[in-house]
Amino acid sequence: MTGPFGAAPTTGLGSLPGEDLREWTKFVLEGLSIPFLPELPARPYGDMVSRAVAVLAELTVDLQPAGWRLTGGSGTTGSLDQRRAKSLLNQDLDTLEEQADGYAGPFKIQVVGPWTLAAMIERPRGDKALADHGARRDLAEALAYGVEQHVAEVRKRVPGADLVVQFDEPALPAVLAGAIPTASGWGKHRSVDGPGAVELLSRPIEAAGPAHTLVHCCAANPPIEVFRKSGAEGVAIDLALVNDAGWDRVAEAIEAGTILYAGVLPTSGPIPHPEQPADALAQRWHRLGLPVSRLADVVITPACGLSGDSPTDARTRLETLRRIADVLGEKSQA
Repeated sequence: MTGPFGAAPTTGLGSLPGEDLREWTKFVLEGLSIPFLPELPARPYGDMVSRAVAVLAELTVDLQPAGWRLTGGSGTTGSLDQRRAKSLLNQDLDTLEEQADGYAGPFKIQVVGPWTLAAMIERPRGDKALADHGARRDLAEALAYGVEQHVAEVRKRVPGADLVVQFDEPALPAVLAGAIPTASGWGKHRSVDGPGAVELLSRPIEAAGPAHTLVHCCAANPPIEVFRKSGAEGVAIDLALVNDAGWDRVAEAIEAGTILYAGVLPTSGPIPHPEQPADALAQRWHRLGLPVSRLADVVITPACGLSGDSPTDARTRLETLRRIADVLGEKSQA
């Protein structure tokens, strides 16, 4: 199975520095094979969890000093802070509609997945929603319904877009390992098994259809099998954090038709020459016995989000992606 976007595509993973959404939207539309809706966490309500709160449907949350918390209520209006998060998202979609007028091609949006959301949002009476089976189920259902509406809204504003929905699950490895601390800090939340993780994650992934889907996890030991069984078409991972056993799982996923969004470019420190990450990926590919021609299906990305960079460095890193992809494209045809 070949990737849907042609040879050696490039994209970012969502977060970018600064507060100028208009400029970033223009940049990604012009400079990336798969442009995306930028997330600018430097702005109030611009972080990844606030974005997800803006997408949630029929579930009310409010913002407390410790973070977002379920209120126990439901409805379409939400709390004041939730309405502010929704307002910012709508403003960003207005900007996207203006900048992407006439655009046709792949376009990616990002939202936090249900497990990371449950590990970061509190229940009304304290501790994380992760601790309550009913609360995390309600979160997943509200997220699924909200994603369905969000996808429809983006389609309406950018009718030529071939949409990709990225679900961010950085906390899922810790959820599976039982490593998420309780509110007291004296204990850990009970681990979740693989089938349980698949059940919850598959709900919003199914709701995103017929858009393309992927799960992004830039933590060590990403649970690729869970992502695949949940129905995601692609996986986005930081390749520097994948051990030998993890690479075997990557190879199995690729052989099964999963699209690899390869985080090959560091998000901090010196920017490597494009040959370095391209060579490292190609050499690993060869050791795994994967067909060289399949390198053209890989989507080249940074290792994770770029909000910690300066705007200048972030632009340079995104521009470097194209050069890495060109080198990799040449290797796939060798």
